[in-house]
Amino acid sequence: MKKLFLLLVTTFSLIGCTADDETIYDYIGTWSGTYTGSDKGVWNFVVADNGNVTGTMHSETNNENYNISGHLDDSGQLTADLGLPADGQFTGTLTRDKKGDGNWTNAVPTPTRSGAWTGEKNK
Repeated sequence: MKKLFLLLVTTFSLIGCTADDETIYDYIGTWSGTYTGSDKGVWNFVVADNGNVTGTMHSETNNENYNISGHLDDSGQLTADLGLPADGQFTGTLTRDKKGDGNWTNAVPTPTRSGAWTGEKNK
């Protein structure tokens, strides 16, 4: 009976003890990188402690800035609007090793442009 009790206590103490607990705090800070496709340029955004993401995508082609506004969940999934909400999307994944990548689309100015982005968390 004593061995069974110790086994149960050990098992329950190990449940929930993982090194990879998902939390937004690993992502908080400034991120930046480049994007390519039918347009190219640079982007940057800040992840706040509540998961809100705000930033800018700068087009080298049109010399214009587009707002990035969205949300990052605890697992690093980014969903953001690009420009005005109807203009486009900036989506992807941020990782705990401070890397990120994804896709973007933008319908303004026409025709619709799209491509991929990569970047990393600033130190």
